[in-house]
Amino acid sequence: MLKNKFFIWSTAAVILGIALTLAGTRLTGSKTDISRAPTFTVKPGPLTINIVESGTINAREQIIIKNEVEGKTSIIYLIPEGDQVKKGDLLVELDASVLMDTKIDQEIKVQNAEAAYVNAIENLAVAENQATSDIDLALLTLEFANQDLKKYIKGEYPNDLQKAEAEITLAEEELTRARDTLKWSQTLNDEKYISQTELAADQLSEKKKALDLELAKNNRDLLVNYTYKRNLAQRKSDVRQAQMALERTRRKARADVVQAQAGLKARKAEDQRQKDKLKKFQEQIQRTKIFAPADGLVIYATSAQSGGFRHRVEPLQEGQDIRERQELIYLPTANSSNAEIAIHEYNLKKVTVGLPVVVTVDALPGRKFSGRVNHIAPLPDAQSLWMNPDLKVYTTKIFLDKNDGAIRTGMSCQVEIVIESYTDVMFVPVQAVLQIAGNPTVYVGNGSEFEPRAVVTGLDNNRMIHVIKGLKIGDIVLLTPPLKAAGVDYQAPGKDAVNIPDTGAPTKRKRMKKQKAIE
Repeated sequence: MLKNKFFIWSTAAVILGIALTLAGTRLTGSKTDISRAPTFTVKPGPLTINIVESGTINAREQIIIKNEVEGKTSIIYLIPEGDQVKKGDLLVELDASVLMDTKIDQEIKVQNAEAAYVNAIENLAVAENQATSDIDLALLTLEFANQDLKKYIKGEYPNDLQKAEAEITLAEEELTRARDTLKWSQTLNDEKYISQTELAADQLSEKKKALDLELAKNNRDLLVNYTYKRNLAQRKSDVRQAQMALERTRRKARADVVQAQAGLKARKAEDQRQKDKLKKFQEQIQRTKIFAPADGLVIYATSAQSGGFRHRVEPLQEGQDIRERQELIYLPTANSSNAEIAIHEYNLKKVTVGLPVVVTVDALPGRKFSGRVNHIAPLPDAQSLWMNPDLKVYTTKIFLDKNDGAIRTGMSCQVEIVIESYTDVMFVPVQAVLQIAGNPTVYVGNGSEFEPRAVVTGLDNNRMIHVIKGLKIGDIVLLTPPLKAAGVDYQAPGKDAVNIPDTGAPTKRKRMKKQKAIE
C-alpha cells in the first residue's frame, strides 16, 4: 500500500516537473536551449490546404411534405419509412376529430349568419320604402303650406277685407236712411202728426245705425292691422316648418337607409367570413390526409436531419404530436445528391463557391465521391447560434458530380474541401508561428539558442501552415515559441521594423479573381 502511494506521488512529481520545464521554455524567450526544446526541422514536401467537416447526405431534388394543419395535431397513420410510393398514395393521416366538431359548430354559425343576412336585406328594403313614404308626405305637407299661404294672401284676406268694406258701406247707407227718417219724424212731431214715442224710436234707430257703422269700421281696422298680419305670419311659419320638416325627413331617411345598408354590408361580410371559416375547416379536414404528390422513396424528415446536435429530435412515429409547417417526409425525385456541412467562421475566408470536394460516406467504406462547393449561407445558422452564441457556423451545400444509387438521404459523411494543393513547398506546424508587431514570426535555432525571424506565410490546414519566404531547408523551428513575444504592440514601419518583400504569393484577392475566372 505504501509502495503504491510512493509510486503515485513520484509519478505526479515527475509530471509536474516536466510541465514546469515546458512552461518555462515557452515563457523564457530567445534564450531557450535548442537541445531541450521541442522542434521541427524545415524540409520541402507535399502540402494540401483542406478543411474536413462532418455532414449529412441530402437529395438534391426532393419534395418536402409539411404539416399544413393549424396548431398541434397527432399522427394516427404513418407510412413506413423506406417504402416506394406512387403518386396519390396515402402518406400520413392526422387526427381530425377536433376539426370535425369545430366544423359542425361552424355550420350552425353559417346558418345564423345567413339568416341575419337575409333579415338585413329585408330591413334595407323596408328602410328605403319608409324613407320614400316619409319624404313624399313631407313634400305634400310643404306643398299644402305654400298653397295655404297663397290662398290667404290672394283669396281669404281680400275676401275678408271686401266683406268688411261692404259692411261699412251698408252701415253708412243704413245710417243715412235712419238720419233721414229721424229728421222727417222730428218735423212731423213738431206738427203733432206723430207721437213722442215714435220720435224716440227713430232716434234710437239712428243711434243703432251709427254704432253699427263704427263697429264695421273697427272690424275692418282689426282685420287690416292685426288679423291679416297674424294669419300671414302663421302661414309663412307653416311653410318654413314644412320646409324644415322635409329636410329633417330627408336626412333621417338617408340615415336610416345608410344604417340599413351598413347593417346589410356587415351581415354580408359576417356571412362571408363564417362561410370562409367553414371552408377553411373543411380544407383543414382534407389536409389531415396527406397523399404523395409524386412517385418516390419515403424518407422521414427526422431521419434526414439526424446529423448534428441541433437536429436531435424525436423520431417520427404514430401517436406523435406535430406542429404546423413541420417537415414530415422527404420524397426524392432524382438520384442526384448533396452533402450538407457546417463551416466554422474561422474557415469561412478560405472557402469559395466552386472549390473541389472529396466526400466519403460512412456507410460506403473505401469509396470516394467528387463534388464541388455550390452554396454558402450568407448568415450563420440560427439554431446553432441560439444554442451557443459563441459558435457561428455557416451551412454549406456540396453538389456531388455523379449520381449513385448507393448514396441515400440521411447518410453521414466526411467532406474534404481542397483549397490548395502543393507538391513541393516548405511548411511548419501552425503552433510555431506567432504574430509579432503584425508580422508572422517563427523562432529559428541559431547555435544553442533560438532567435525570432519574420516569415511570409500562406494558408494553413489547421495543422501545417505554408511558409512562402523566410525559412530555408534544414532550419530548426521552435514548436513552443514564447507567448509573451506575441504581445508586442504593432509598430509602424521604421528602422527597427521587419521589412518583408513581396514574394508574389497568391493573396486572397488573387485567389478570388482566379475563382471568378473559373466560374
